[in-house]
Amino acid sequence: MTTETTVLSAQREPELLGQTVVLIGGSAGIGLETARLARREGADVVLTGRNPERLEQAARDVDARSTAAFDATDPAALERFFDGLLGPIDHVMVTGPGPSYVPLLEMDADQVREALGDHVVLGLEVARHARGKMRPGGTLIFMGGTGGRRISRELGIVSAATAVLPPFTAALALELAPIRVNLIAAGFVDTPLSASLLGDRLEDRRNELRATLPIGRVVGPFDVAALAVHIMTNTALTGATYDIDGGQQFIAS
Repeated sequence: MTTETTVLSAQREPELLGQTVVLIGGSAGIGLETARLARREGADVVLTGRNPERLEQAARDVDARSTAAFDATDPAALERFFDGLLGPIDHVMVTGPGPSYVPLLEMDADQVREALGDHVVLGLEVARHARGKMRPGGTLIFMGGTGGRRISRELGIVSAATAVLPPFTAALALELAPIRVNLIAAGFVDTPLSASLLGDRLEDRRNELRATLPIGRVVGPFDVAALAVHIMTNTALTGATYDIDGGQQFIAS
């Protein structure tokens, strides 16, 4: 990097200066890392999560403007949260809930409805209550996955749940315009959620990915956060799905 480039970088205006970013599920992992990067780019951040203690720690970590502890899958609680937000907001990112790996024939009807509908229902409820608060050109970002695109007994209903999200995102983008709607489809990301799902198999999975992924390393929360912030700042992006898995979907696993 030349001295001139260094000076220009130091003088660059933060890309989210004066904007407000809401992280639904912002107390850990991808949500918290996105909040951290958004703050670095000048944004005010609002964090939500279920665990009040973890949320308070996250808020101190990123100097959040405010927090709200509630279950985002509760429509009434979600409505109260958005109704109580002061001032306009620019971007909303929804990171949960995580996948459910249960054999198909072991699932009852309620579990199937939950697995197929959780992301879509949550996305609709967030869109419904956020749209009146959001500035034109802001974006609503959902999290999906690439791993479920492969059909296998181990994945169960995850493949079907994954397939729903891209067309849902595109359709919602048309309805919410000029608010933008986009989907991030991640593979394995080294987060506390991944650690809880894999338990003592976590390090083996990390080593396997380091050895097989085309990028030669494991995807981390910062990688996803950087993509999320880019989607926020690039106002030409809407209705699209952005893969970030280090090439995981193209290799045997």
